Amino acid sequence: MQQALQNMKVIDLTQVLAGPYCTMVLGDLGADVIKVEKYPDGDDTRTMRPFVNDESYCYMMVNRNKRGIRLNIKEEAGRDVLYQLVKTADVFIENFRPGTTRKLGIDYESLRAINPGLIYCSISGYGQTGPYSHKGGFDIMAQGMSGIMSMTGEKGGKPVKVGIAIHDVAAAVTAIYSILAAYIHKLQTGEGQYIDLSLVDSGLAWTVWEAAAYFGAGEVSGPNGSAHRVSAPYQGFQTKNGYILIGAGTQRLWERFCQEVIDRPELIEDPRFLTNSDRIGHVDELEAIIQEIIIREDSQYWLEKLDQAGIPCGPIYRYDETLNDEHIRAREMVIDYEHPVAGRIFNLGFPVKFSKTPGQVRRPAPSLGQHTKEVLQELGYSESAIQALEANQII
Repeated sequence: MQQALQNMKVIDLTQVLAGPYCTMVLGDLGADVIKVEKYPDGDDTRTMRPFVNDESYCYMMVNRNKRGIRLNIKEEAGRDVLYQLVKTADVFIENFRPGTTRKLGIDYESLRAINPGLIYCSISGYGQTGPYSHKGGFDIMAQGMSGIMSMTGEKGGKPVKVGIAIHDVAAAVTAIYSILAAYIHKLQTGEGQYIDLSLVDSGLAWTVWEAAAYFGAGEVSGPNGSAHRVSAPYQGFQTKNGYILIGAGTQRLWERFCQEVIDRPELIEDPRFLTNSDRIGHVDELEAIIQEIIIREDSQYWLEKLDQAGIPCGPIYRYDETLNDEHIRAREMVIDYEHPVAGRIFNLGFPVKFSKTPGQVRRPAPSLGQHTKEVLQELGYSESAIQALEANQII
């Protein structure tokens, strides 16, 4: 089956989440991704529970569609192997702390001398420049610095981390579209280039409504629970047996909501709620009125009424309910395949449905060093040379 990136070759020196997620997506779209893991223990994610037959499920989740080698790049012989790989590659991606690649002799300038057309992508906590560039940074630090933690949670509560590693995934997505843009440029001109992106910048770029509030009115966004900052009612409400989401933020939907769902048409003419701006200005009062009504019936009752009125709505699921929902399954967002060690495993599917070049699982996540010999043979290493590298603890 044709895949969009089947002629792209990627050398992946990343670990944990942001980089591996990026290279997984490139692999899903057909790229030949060679994951280079440190010698001797490999990606730190291999130590994260849960385990199936001693294989980390966390590792398997974001490393499918890759070939894996284990390489000691602290030794000259190991770097020589990496240099040979780089000669054959389109993309090189790493997530070391800034300055580390220069010490190892695998920085952009060093590798560009070997392969002028190389696209080199660095993912770090704070970026390669600026006063914080030397600091190591994880997702939670980025959530704190970007202001996202200060906007998450209930009013008056402590800052709360977003439930997923949002900056890691934001950095991965940023890396994906940046690499693809650079790859298009390379196809047009033959030129490679350097890409510098950070966890902080990638997540901060997503705070568009909050930036509008600050730049436009000097407002500093704080936590609003599930409520929206510029639209109401647009939030979660507690029912008799759970929680639901209601999105009646436009004037037309608000009027339908009052007339057809909660049977309170007089609220339409209430001066506190005449326009969306009025409703935002009195959002606490509005929430209290709606909540007092919604809690009288169960979730399904309200979801059916909201659907009938054409008002966007939905349940607030536990994660197990999400993964077992009939719509999620129908969209093939839960897939399964065989892993040579772990057996049958489940994974998240492909969020984009291409008509011509769909994503596919061509191989499960590699066991540690699984493809080392295969990759070195492709580079022209003889059997005796491979055995010597192994004896010297290079591979």
